[in-house]
Amino acid sequence: MHCGLLYSAGKDSTLAALLLDPFYDVTLVSGTFGVVDPDPARESAAAVGFAHETVELDPDVAHAAVDRMYEDGYPRNGIQQVHEHAVERVADGAWTDSLDAVADGTRRDDRVPTVDRPLAQSVEDRFDVDYLAPLAGVGRGAIDAMAAQSLDVESGPSAQIPKADYEVELRALLAEAYGDSAVDDVFPDHTQSRVVGLR
Repeated sequence: MHCGLLYSAGKDSTLAALLLDPFYDVTLVSGTFGVVDPDPARESAAAVGFAHETVELDPDVAHAAVDRMYEDGYPRNGIQQVHEHAVERVADGAWTDSLDAVADGTRRDDRVPTVDRPLAQSVEDRFDVDYLAPLAGVGRGAIDAMAAQSLDVESGPSAQIPKADYEVELRALLAEAYGDSAVDDVFPDHTQSRVVGLR
């Protein structure tokens, strides 16, 4: 069975891949608006032994998300909008010959992104795939412990860690549309992780 797992190069999506690996042929898939190079995700995928693909996301979704974040003054709704679009793009299977499941690394205590039950059911019905969230019942503490035991991770401020996720591209588009100060106003300081290998 083949699973396309949305991949940011962080510890959550990498742990999700490791959990699914005994049951699925997992391909790590990074969505891109073509704003930044997806090489950090490709490098992380190779470092943990998984195939990697990229899928093109609709730039209109990115611009709508950036406008929403700027209007809201925080990133939550914009990131959620992009994640839902990315789940659908991976689920449509245009990037592969066969797909049985689409997955992500969302965890129990994530505020965003999340996939609620109606969206999961809609994706399954429309694209004839299973939606999987192997970390949906797992909290941050357990994830940190699993990552410490199994992954080699670099961490730091989100603006400094090389990743290939929505936030990197949305930050760049927000700065382009509204100026560098808008990025600091909209995105709170937080730490990101990037997986660089297995322990």
